[in-house]
Amino acid sequence: MTRESSRARGGRRVAVVGVALSDCGRVDDATAYTLHAQAARRALADAGLDRAHVDGFASAGLGTLAPVEVAEYLGLRPTWVDSTSVGGSTWEVMAAHAADAIAAGHANAVLLVYGSTARADIRAGRRTGDLSFGARGPLQFEVPYGHTLIAKYAMAARRHMIEHGTTIEQLAEVAVQARANATLNPEAMFRTPITVDDVLSGPVIADPFTKLHCCLRSDGGAAVLLAAEEYVRDCRSAPVWILGTGEHVSHATMSEWPDFTVSPAAVSGRLAFERAGVRPEEIDFAEIYDAFTYMTLVTLEDLGFCAKGEGGAFVEKGRLLVRGGELPVNTDGGGLSAQHPGMRGLFLLVEAVRQLRGEGGERQVRRPDGGLPRLAVASGTGGWFCSSGTVILGRE
Repeated sequence: MTRESSRARGGRRVAVVGVALSDCGRVDDATAYTLHAQAARRALADAGLDRAHVDGFASAGLGTLAPVEVAEYLGLRPTWVDSTSVGGSTWEVMAAHAADAIAAGHANAVLLVYGSTARADIRAGRRTGDLSFGARGPLQFEVPYGHTLIAKYAMAARRHMIEHGTTIEQLAEVAVQARANATLNPEAMFRTPITVDDVLSGPVIADPFTKLHCCLRSDGGAAVLLAAEEYVRDCRSAPVWILGTGEHVSHATMSEWPDFTVSPAAVSGRLAFERAGVRPEEIDFAEIYDAFTYMTLVTLEDLGFCAKGEGGAFVEKGRLLVRGGELPVNTDGGGLSAQHPGMRGLFLLVEAVRQLRGEGGERQVRRPDGGLPRLAVASGTGGWFCSSGTVILGRE
């Protein structure tokens, strides 16, 4: 990438210099704080930097005063903080804010951390499955009708099927190809191959979604360290540059969502690509938030990989596969098969960086000439398509 095409155009360039996951999957003997600490230590080790270099910190989802409590637990005293909380897209939005802060000189090295024991908490009876986000504020007008979180995504999927002829088999293909990618990932929670018939024959969760249309529930954490360009020479790993970002919030209530077939990625993606100075057709692979199969399909449309209404046809014929796919998507298996401990957006950034650095192992993406990928997009979605953050990343 050229210096002019970087995310920090007009300021310092910003790179991801460290990424890591905590223990993931079934983790019954750790607290959420422990998973934060595991991921943070591993990301710093990956970068080869000491925690004394970290002057910025971003976290959400844990503690009464996030990220204050988590920073204290990690022994950090940051002078720049962010606790933006917009659901699954939180981490792409935080990455955008961190990149802006570093480019402007307000911070030098910003650590983004997340950890959750969502699965273990339910197993131990410490919490129940979330059916709604509450009944206060605008949501009070929807709760009486029984809309669960899953039902809202299901209604959006059904609208796309009605308007554009998208089939349930096409949606099932998203799950099948995510699982195929997961079979190449030794860290994925589910690795047994599945078929379209397997997806369709499962128990209905919220019409038209059966169980395998929905993400799994796991424990786990992730961390990403962003730093100014002058830190790169001291780092252990090759830098992955933040080239462009975009963020957008759309609605809180379904009644205020203008079009169920358009996600907020239509705006965040456009902004990210414009700011990066690249086009969708230049992207080598994509990491897309996939709590449900429909999210992958509609986000592919809204990021510009295919036209509106053509997502169903686009996901057919193995296009999302690491091996042989035209646009590998969710190369680790995604939230549908790899791991999904609540807000999964940070995991998208970790996987994108690992792929760009050539650390994918069996699931490593290759360009048609056999070389490593150069450009990637990570796009997170929050709530029920309420928010979106999109990040374009590249290597030199």
